[in-house]
Amino acid sequence: MSRRHSGPRPDARRRALLRGATAAALGLAAPALLTRPAAARVVRDATGRSLELPDRPGKVLAAGPPAAVMLCVLAPEAMLGWPRAPRPQEKPFLPAGTADLPELGRLTGRGDTVNLERLLAAGPDLIIDVGSVSETYRSLAERVQDQTGIPYALIDGSFANTPAALRLLGEVLGRPERGQSLAAYAEETFAHVDHTLTRVPEAERPSVYLARGPEGLESAPRGSLNAEIIERVGGRNVVPEGPGRGLVTVSPEQVLAWAPDTIVTIDPVFAAEVANRPLWRDVPAVARGRVFLSPSRPFGFIDRPPAVNRLIGLRWLLHAFYPEQAGPDPTREVQDFYSLFYGVTPDAATLATLLGR
Repeated sequence: MSRRHSGPRPDARRRALLRGATAAALGLAAPALLTRPAAARVVRDATGRSLELPDRPGKVLAAGPPAAVMLCVLAPEAMLGWPRAPRPQEKPFLPAGTADLPELGRLTGRGDTVNLERLLAAGPDLIIDVGSVSETYRSLAERVQDQTGIPYALIDGSFANTPAALRLLGEVLGRPERGQSLAAYAEETFAHVDHTLTRVPEAERPSVYLARGPEGLESAPRGSLNAEIIERVGGRNVVPEGPGRGLVTVSPEQVLAWAPDTIVTIDPVFAAEVANRPLWRDVPAVARGRVFLSPSRPFGFIDRPPAVNRLIGLRWLLHAFYPEQAGPDPTREVQDFYSLFYGVTPDAATLATLLGR
């Protein structure tokens, strides 16, 4: 746990000098970090670490993609930038003021690209990370916090914890009412899924293959993060568990042997071409026309990243899997989600394009 002291210490002064020197070397003004709002409260993050925070942090850095999604739906006005800059087709669906924020890179995960100098130059008064809260991530948070003096909050990003994560992050960001509102939506969504599944016998739930990539041959085994919401809505993942929980590469012959009656894909090329590919034609899902292309703007409904964007994915899958129980058309629910979470209300034509109508 980071140690806090009431008076300045020599190492704190050295960090301040380093920040100024870093900014000068980059040709920037001294970062706002040097004049962060005074800490006004203490909040505990998901690991139990005590963080001294201003009432309403005004400059927040997201450590990775899930944190960026959570930040943009809870406090878009506080975002400093994105781990990956939004693509042009994603921008119309993002909260006001966030679409053109710069790409800052990521602190966590594969391909972390933010070094301490760049971080300090950005001048955040808070860093957040949403995902695993294992000792590895706790140690990273402690190290970055000790080296920079910037509070670093860890939030448990597991899907089942989504309502609690929204409430806690709302508190951390000084936006508790917003956190409560989005958490209530998450709880209602989970309850809606559970209620719908009570009306669908196990034998009538679909066997599902998740097809990733233009060839459709990258997938996710049972229990993996990438297939989590498919299983959460009762889909029976045909890809067996393996030695790990990451993505796997399979062959068309394996898919044919698994005989899924439903395919969910995140790749538009695969969705457009699969019916004309000889090796796929005899897969039951293809033969029956049950290949569903997941929407992906501004974020994926299935994963990419695994954050609150998956809540609308649950509702979309309910309509795809169980049209008799959930109804055949998720348009209104998608519109409501975008209005509440992104502050954007797509019109009928935009929704039709988004949903592939």
